[in-house]
Amino acid sequence: MAFGPTGPGSANPLGGNSLHRPLSDINVTPLVDVMLVLLIVFMVTAPMLATGLKVDLPQAKSAQPVNPKDPIVVSVTSDGHVALGTDTMTVDELVPALLKLTGGDATRVIQIRADQAAPYGSIVGVIDQLGSNGMVHIALISDPKSRAAAAPAPAAAAAP
Repeated sequence: MAFGPTGPGSANPLGGNSLHRPLSDINVTPLVDVMLVLLIVFMVTAPMLATGLKVDLPQAKSAQPVNPKDPIVVSVTSDGHVALGTDTMTVDELVPALLKLTGGDATRVIQIRADQAAPYGSIVGVIDQLGSNGMVHIALISDPKSRAAAAPAPAAAAAP
């Protein structure tokens, strides 16, 4: 009887071809890759989930959903004219028009969009008129673009 590579003296204790012997090593690289991806996913999503304390809210039969109201836009043009939406009016006509539009709700946000060349007195006049009639939720709207980079620097005055 002949003993070959698959016999009792072979290097493979299970017998058979040495190319198909089982590996006793565990490759942990894919496991580490998956765990790092999961760690990143949980680190990104955890702050989104923790918005506050968990409370059990009471039920109310008369509760209605809150409808967010759009802000009202008042524009001041470069020549000092005032407009509510697209309707041009005087400063004295502004408050009655706003009260009619809001139904007397003085808590509505009023956004003032003024041209950068508008007279400062016109803008202050609009704010004063609104504030003296109880409309104190006023926001001044500006352009988010940097105008300083686009505007030329003022020339220095020459000394005599």
